[in-house]
Amino acid sequence: MADSAQDKHLPPTERRLQKAREDGQVARSRDLAHFAVVAAGLALVMFAAPSLTQWLRDLMATGLRFDVRMVTSPQMMGERLSQLMYPALALCLGLGVVTGLVAMAAAVVSGGWVWTFKPLMPDFSKLNPLTGLGRIVSKAQIGDMLKACLLALILASVGAAYLWAHLNDFALTQSMPLPAAFIAATDRISTGLWLLMIVLAASAMVDVPLQRFMHRNRLKMSHQDMKEEFKQQEGNQEVKGKMKQRMREGSRRRMLAAVPEADLVVMNPTHYAVALKYDDASMGAPRIVAMGADLLALKIRDVAKESKVPVLQSPPLARALYAHGELDREIPLALYSAVAQVLAHVFQLRAALAGRAAWPSDLPPIPVPPELDPHNTARPTEDKA
Repeated sequence: MADSAQDKHLPPTERRLQKAREDGQVARSRDLAHFAVVAAGLALVMFAAPSLTQWLRDLMATGLRFDVRMVTSPQMMGERLSQLMYPALALCLGLGVVTGLVAMAAAVVSGGWVWTFKPLMPDFSKLNPLTGLGRIVSKAQIGDMLKACLLALILASVGAAYLWAHLNDFALTQSMPLPAAFIAATDRISTGLWLLMIVLAASAMVDVPLQRFMHRNRLKMSHQDMKEEFKQQEGNQEVKGKMKQRMREGSRRRMLAAVPEADLVVMNPTHYAVALKYDDASMGAPRIVAMGADLLALKIRDVAKESKVPVLQSPPLARALYAHGELDREIPLALYSAVAQVLAHVFQLRAALAGRAAWPSDLPPIPVPPELDPHNTARPTEDKA
C-alpha cells in the first residue's frame, strides 16, 4: 500500500536530495531574483544617471525637431522613427541582458548550479487535467499565490504612499525646464525604487529560507521510502546473503581441496581442525591451508584421512591455531616452537615408514603459551573460512 502524505515525516536523505537535484528540483526564491533585478537596475540607473539624462534629453530634442518636408512625407517620418527607435531598442536590450544575468546569478545563489535537461523532457502525465487541477489547488501552490498577493499588496501600498506624499513634487516638474525636469524626475523615481528595493530585500530574506524549508518538506520520506533507498544503495539483502553463502561454499571447496597437499592436521579432537603445510624451499614458516570448526573440522579430518595426511590430536595447539591463525597465512610467531616439534615428529614418522630412519619415540606434550589457549573463553561456533 502506498504511503500517504501523513506518513512522510522523516527528513530526506542526502541521496534523495542529490537525486532531486539531478532531476532539476532545487529550492529557488523568486523574491530574491526580483530583489536582485531591481537592485541591479537601480544601481545601473544611478551609475549612468548623468549620461542617461543627457541621452534622453538629446533623444527627445531630436524627436521634436522636424520641418514641413518631414510632415508631408510619410517615408521620411518612417526613417526618422527608425532612427529614434534603434537607440532606444539598444538601451532596452542592454538593460534586459544585464537584468537576465543578474536573475540567473540570483537563482544560482539560492539553489546552486544545476545542469540537467530532465525538466525539458516531455512528460505526458502532465497533460492529464485532473492531475493538473490537483497541482493548481495544492497547498504549495495556494501558499505561493497568497505570498505573491501579499507581496504585491505591500509593494502597491508603499508605492501609492510614496506617490501620494510626493504628488506635488511630480506636478511641479511640468513647470520646470526640460533638463531640470529630467533631473528631478530621476531623483524622485530613484528614491521610490529604493523603498521598493527595501521591501523586496525583506521579502527575499524571508523567502530564501522558506523555500529551502518547503523544498525539504516536499522531499520528506516515509519508512518505506527509507527501506527502498537502502535496498537500492546496499542491494537486496536476500541476494547479498545468497552471494555470501556461495562465496563461503566456494572458499570451503578451495580449502578442502588444499587439505591433501597439507603435511599435518591438528585437531581438538572434533571441535577444531587446522591443516598445516611447510616447504623449507619456499616458506619461511608453516602455513595454514585449511581450518574449520565443528562439522567443517570433521570434514577436514575425513579428507585428510582419505588423502593419508597425518591427523594429530592436540587440543591446546588446535585451539591456539584456530583462535590466532589466519587462512593462507603463516602461523603466529609464538607458536613456532610448538608447531616445529609436531612437524619434526611427523617427518620422522614418514622417514621411518619409508625405511630411511628409526621409529621415533612417542610425541611429548606440546608446549603452548597459556595466553594463546582460548580454553576458558567462549568457543567459536562459526568456521573462519
